[in-house]
Amino acid sequence: MAGYFVCQRRLGRIFTHPGVGGSLMMTRDPSRKVFVTLRTSSRPCQWCHKILVTLAVISILNPLWQAHADVPNPIENRSTFIFYLENDLFSGTDKYYTNALKLSWISKDLEKISHDRELPGWARWIVERTPTVNKDDFLHNLALSLGQNIYTPRNITEEELIEDERPYAGWTYLSAALHSKSFQLLNTLELSLGIVGPSSHAEEVQKLVHKWTGSNEPQGWDNQLKDEPGVMLTWQRFRRILRTPVGNAFAFDAIPHAGITLGNVFTYSNLGGEIRFGYNLPADFGTSLIRPGGGVACPVGMNDPRCGSNMDFGLTVFMGVDGRAVAHNIFLDGNTCKDSHSVDKNYFVADISAGVSVVYKRVKLTYTHVYRTEEFKGQDGGLFFGSISLAVTF
Repeated sequence: MAGYFVCQRRLGRIFTHPGVGGSLMMTRDPSRKVFVTLRTSSRPCQWCHKILVTLAVISILNPLWQAHADVPNPIENRSTFIFYLENDLFSGTDKYYTNALKLSWISKDLEKISHDRELPGWARWIVERTPTVNKDDFLHNLALSLGQNIYTPRNITEEELIEDERPYAGWTYLSAALHSKSFQLLNTLELSLGIVGPSSHAEEVQKLVHKWTGSNEPQGWDNQLKDEPGVMLTWQRFRRILRTPVGNAFAFDAIPHAGITLGNVFTYSNLGGEIRFGYNLPADFGTSLIRPGGGVACPVGMNDPRCGSNMDFGLTVFMGVDGRAVAHNIFLDGNTCKDSHSVDKNYFVADISAGVSVVYKRVKLTYTHVYRTEEFKGQDGGLFFGSISLAVTF
C-alpha cells in the first residue's frame, strides 16, 4: 500500500529513510515540489508506532529542513491576545489540578527581533545571543503572560493534613517568551518567574470562586506548601507536517512537538503531537494548554481565516497527546529547602486530549477535553478536565 501527499518544500537533495516493513522516500519534481511516498507492509498496524516516531524525529530534529524553511510575510501590526481557563468542573469533579487561568499577549510579527525598538535593551542583548530565536530567515514574536495554577487534594472538606493526598498549592507567575517561526517550524524559548505558597493567593481565589458558585469551602489550606520563589526556563519546538488538502477548503495536518523545562517548579522533558482536520484549517501551530512553552495560537502568514482573506470562518476538530518524563514537580515533591507536605510522584505522565475550535473573522474559540494520567502513587485514577481558550487577533 502506498500513500502520497505534497509538501511545499524546496530541498536540494533526496532523503530516504528505510523502515522495518516499509520505506519513507522524499523526491522532487521539476516544479520543485517535494513528494513523500510512504510504503508499508500488509500489516501496517504492526509498525505504525515506529512510523509515527520516525516522522516525529524527522520533523522536529532534521536541520536540513530548518535551513530551508519557507518564511511567511509578516502580518503587519497584528498582535494576538489569548485568555485561557482550565478547570475540572467541566468533568464534574473538584480535585487535584482544579483550576488555572492565564492571560497572554503575543506581539506583531517582527522580521528582526533584536532590532525592534519596542524591545528593552537587556532583552535585545539576550536575543542576539540566543541562536534558536535570533534567526534572520525567520519571523519572531515576543509574548508576555500572567497566570495562576491551583492544586488541591481530593477531599477539600478535611481540615487536617491528608498525608497520602497531594498537597494544597498555588503558583502565580509572569512569563516572557520569544517565538521564532516559519510556515512549518516554531521555536519557543520562555522564562517564567513566580511564587509558590500563600503569597500566590491561590487560597483566596479558590474560596472566592467557591463562594460565588455555592460549592463546598476548602478547609485544608493551612497545610499548603510554603512560600518559595519559582523560576523555569523552557524550550519547545513545534513542526507542521503532512498538510494535505481533502476536498474543497478541507485539510488535514499534524503538529509534533518536543521540549524541555528546567527549574525548581517543574523539570521535565516532553514529546507529543496533535492531528487536525477541518474546514479552512488555521495557519498556526495548533492548540495550546496551560503549560510552559504554550501560547502558540497566533496566525502564521496571511493564509488564515483571521487575516482578512476571502475565508473568514473555520471549523477544526483535533486530537493530541503530550508525554512527560518528570524529574521534579514541586506540587508533588514539596518545597525545595523547607519541610513541607509531599507525596511520591510518578515519573511518567501523559495528557490525552480532543476538542474543537471555531474561527470567525479575527477570533478563535477552542474547547479541549483532557485526560491526565495518574501523577502520584496512590492517586485515585487519572483526572479529566476541560480547557477553554479565546484568542483575538487585532
